Amino acid sequence: MDKVDKKASSSLAVKREVWIDWMRVAACFMVMVVHAMEPFYIGGQGALVRTEADAWWAAFFNSVVRMCVPLFIIASSYLQFPLRYTAGEFFRRRVVRVLVPFAVWSLLYALLNGDPAANLYGLLFNFDYCAGHLWFVYMLIGIYLLMPMLSPWAVRVGKRELQAYLAVCFFTTLFPLLRDWISSESPTVILGSTGIPRQALYPLWGECSWNSYGLFYYFSGFIGYLLLGLYFRRFAPVHSWGRTLAVALPCWLAGFAVVMVGFLRRVLSMADGCFPVGGGLDTMIVWETTWCNDTIGVALMTVGTVMMFRRVTASGRFYVRWLMPVSQASYGMYLSHILVLSAVSGFLCSRLGMGEDGVLGEVWTTPVQIVGSACLSFVVVAVCCVGLRRIPGLGKYLVG
Repeated sequence: MDKVDKKASSSLAVKREVWIDWMRVAACFMVMVVHAMEPFYIGGQGALVRTEADAWWAAFFNSVVRMCVPLFIIASSYLQFPLRYTAGEFFRRRVVRVLVPFAVWSLLYALLNGDPAANLYGLLFNFDYCAGHLWFVYMLIGIYLLMPMLSPWAVRVGKRELQAYLAVCFFTTLFPLLRDWISSESPTVILGSTGIPRQALYPLWGECSWNSYGLFYYFSGFIGYLLLGLYFRRFAPVHSWGRTLAVALPCWLAGFAVVMVGFLRRVLSMADGCFPVGGGLDTMIVWETTWCNDTIGVALMTVGTVMMFRRVTASGRFYVRWLMPVSQASYGMYLSHILVLSAVSGFLCSRLGMGEDGVLGEVWTTPVQIVGSACLSFVVVAVCCVGLRRIPGLGKYLVG
């Protein structure tokens, strides 16, 4: 029986990119850590950190997993880009695996939160803000729309040429820090008609009040991660663990330092030793500057993380029976996890308290709640989504 299991495992490992499955599952857990941490820096009218210990824990937990979304883009790029079949076939598959589950869960969130009629009308234009994590799907669909157009180039591009384009994309990740540095005043955030904050940006290289599309506009954002996935697939060799860590670990640590210090510096500077500290949505946006996915710290962490995951080759019984099914259900887990995590996080916060009122003390209550919320939610959501995916004829429309 063991020989049969080993043969089955070996066969599956040949057909699948094993490291992608491990990375997807890890990224899915990281997303839940990010959302489990939110009650400890978001509250009141926008931003709220109750204690100095919470500031450090928020900075640490959110920074250590901040590359989760880029990892999903790397996985999609590595497996799908350039296209291996016609654009029509590619979009037909994406409709079933991405668009239909997204529509189902969007409708569910709209019906469960606030005014269903208003929410359903709002879905014509954007996601329901009670399910803010769904922003990711709109961005992902935008990336998919670009893939057929860029695929002919991706097939022919050489290593040096791709490195040059990646260098430009990585240069744009410096812009948030560069804007802060050259601005004579502290960052300003303006509120649009919807109340959604948008940071007022210092204009660079062609940007002005009548033109947002500056010189590097089309190289910025998630397009860089699409090209990075292509580079890893076509040109980046997989080195030994020693050589991999020699490059990946410093890269990851440098990115982590930028991400964590950026958030912590802003919070501690505003607090000036007095907690709690907070403000409106504009304050929260300023705090999160170095956490954004298109910043240099997150980009460096993404590179280091992908390099390390590419060394993972474990494809035995645990992989086949447990990890691979969770990886296959990871999109559904992303779509649905807020329903479970909100309940779990709310329950733990009410039972354990927060800040100075925490039953485990001011320092240790917060990390226990963050880790506990993420782990419990991950297990429950994984079990549910793996089960939903196995429903004949219906599972793929619910989970992807």
